[in-house]
Amino acid sequence: MGEEKDLLSTLLLELRRGTLTISVLSQMNKPKYGYALVQSLEEKGVAIDPNTLYPLLRRLESQQLLESKWETSGTKPRKYYQRTEYGTQVYEKMKIYWKNLSAGIERLLEEEEA
Repeated sequence: MGEEKDLLSTLLLELRRGTLTISVLSQMNKPKYGYALVQSLEEKGVAIDPNTLYPLLRRLESQQLLESKWETSGTKPRKYYQRTEYGTQVYEKMKIYWKNLSAGIERLLEEEEA
C-alpha cells in the first residue's frame, strides 16, 4: 500500500510539473512579483510552492519567455516579471496545444466511464 501511494504521488507530481509552465505564462501578461503570482495561481486552483516558482521564473527568463525588472520605489524592493513578446507567441501556441490535448484526454476519460 505504501509503495502504491508513493507511485501515485510521483505520477501526480509529474503531471503537475507539466502544467506549471503554461499556468505561470497564463498569468504573466501584466507585471507580477513572485508572491502575487503565487496568490493569483492559488485563487484559480493552481497551488505552487515558492521553492518551485522562483526557479521556474528564472528558467523562463533565461529562455526569454519572461523579462524582469526591479521595483525599488516601495517599502520593499520587488522583482516583477512579465511575458515578453516571444513569451506571448510561445504561450499562445502552448494554449492551442493544451486545449487540443485536454479535449482528447477528456474524450478518453468519458469513453472509459461509458
